[in-house]
Amino acid sequence: MKSSHLNIPRWIAAVVVAVALIGGGVLAIGLRDWSGHEVFGAPNLELTLARSATPVPLGNFSNGFASVLKPALPAVVNIHTSKIVKSKPNQMMPFFNDPMFRQFFGDQGSGQGQQEQPQNEREQSLGSGVIVTSDGTIVTNNHVVEGASDIEVDLADKREFKAKLVGTDAKTDVAVLKIDASNLPTLAIGDSSKLQVGDVIFAIGDPFGIGETATMGIVSATGRGGLGIEGYEDFIQTDAAINPGNSGGAMIDLHGDLIGINTAILSGGGGGNQGVGFAIPINMARSVMDQIVGHGKVVRGYLGLYPQDVTPALARQFGLNRPGGALVSGLKPDAPAAKAGLRDGDVILELNGQPVESANDLRLRVSQSAPGTSVKLAVSRDGKVQDVNVTLGELPPDKLAEDNSGPSENSGGLEGVNVEELTPDTLQQLQLPSGTRGVVVTNVDASSAAAAAGLDRGDVIQEVNHKPVHNIAEYKQAVAAAGKQPVLLLVNLQGGVTNYMVIESH
Repeated sequence: MKSSHLNIPRWIAAVVVAVALIGGGVLAIGLRDWSGHEVFGAPNLELTLARSATPVPLGNFSNGFASVLKPALPAVVNIHTSKIVKSKPNQMMPFFNDPMFRQFFGDQGSGQGQQEQPQNEREQSLGSGVIVTSDGTIVTNNHVVEGASDIEVDLADKREFKAKLVGTDAKTDVAVLKIDASNLPTLAIGDSSKLQVGDVIFAIGDPFGIGETATMGIVSATGRGGLGIEGYEDFIQTDAAINPGNSGGAMIDLHGDLIGINTAILSGGGGGNQGVGFAIPINMARSVMDQIVGHGKVVRGYLGLYPQDVTPALARQFGLNRPGGALVSGLKPDAPAAKAGLRDGDVILELNGQPVESANDLRLRVSQSAPGTSVKLAVSRDGKVQDVNVTLGELPPDKLAEDNSGPSENSGGLEGVNVEELTPDTLQQLQLPSGTRGVVVTNVDASSAAAAAGLDRGDVIQEVNHKPVHNIAEYKQAVAAAGKQPVLLLVNLQGGVTNYMVIESH
């Protein structure tokens, strides 16, 4: 089982939720629809596509759901992997280093007189996968096979195969395997964009390595993102039991069609199912899978900006009648967005005529567009909406399409905030470019509204109510001019990411 922690941004206070990743793909020939987004893909695989997505009356299942699950179960496989890791010296007997032990036995028993060498050990993990072509193409999670030296696939009929890793995409946690077989059972590929909250679904996998298991639940939410689990998130959320070993398994609908790949759970620190599980929508997984099979890697579009969600407070500050869209809080030099004339403070309302609901929505849609594609953005600037055409670049392999710094909670005033001038030494300590301007926050009273809003020591305030500040005098003048009105700050956070914060007076 592979696990990670969901670190909620500091504006939510210090809430840490354990996210258990349960351990164990496209260059355009044409455009197709993916959850309302434009995506590009090449039909490299002979997939079986679902014939119908019409609702199925529950009255058809008077004696349970065996008619759905029986044909689906053989297409879900068990995956077990192994890799060689180096153990640490004294890893198994830490008491040898305990002072009390050494007081009685000296250094002889602890092996201090010898240089203990790390030993190689074989680490094994379990997961699940789904057969999507009759000649042995299997889709699973990246974290199930990451770093593995050996991958073995066990079928429902007890046959075992050595698997070849075709490719992976860590940003969506998708991996593709291939086994040398024919006439294998497969699952038809459904359309995850048709899912609605309340739809009945089933999760199939091999939890805890006990054997093939099916659980039932409903779709609790769709389009779930901003969790910090993966680089690109558009999860289907479900209350169907998903446990360690289910990763990479199938989420199917009442037709028996594959509509998701089981991926993660929120465990609340316990490591097991708490009724909050997540699956990668099959439309996203299929796009990634097609690229991996066809080209060996995933190519994504790139704007080069920092978007954040528009909260009610930010909407008021930027003259919008409602929250929504993606606020540009920073631009990368020489990137497509900057070259097209986008500015800090622009709010992106539409992409190619379709509303942009959030920063995550923008990131997903840009990432699923081909580099070189021209997109039209509807942008709110200074209270007026205008169109901006941008030709997307290609995402550098080590970056996310649009770094999402996340929204900030907003309340209170600037009392309790101490600032100093930016000096070359300070810039170096904060690892900021030499041309950065503003004032650096040296202290924030923990009980102040600014602290609750997310302002922290080491942040650099660059604007106050849209007015650039270069020194303490300009900062104080801008703050004084705000009076008791809400203050809008453009803040360069530690790490060089800029973000807007609204601090409201009591």
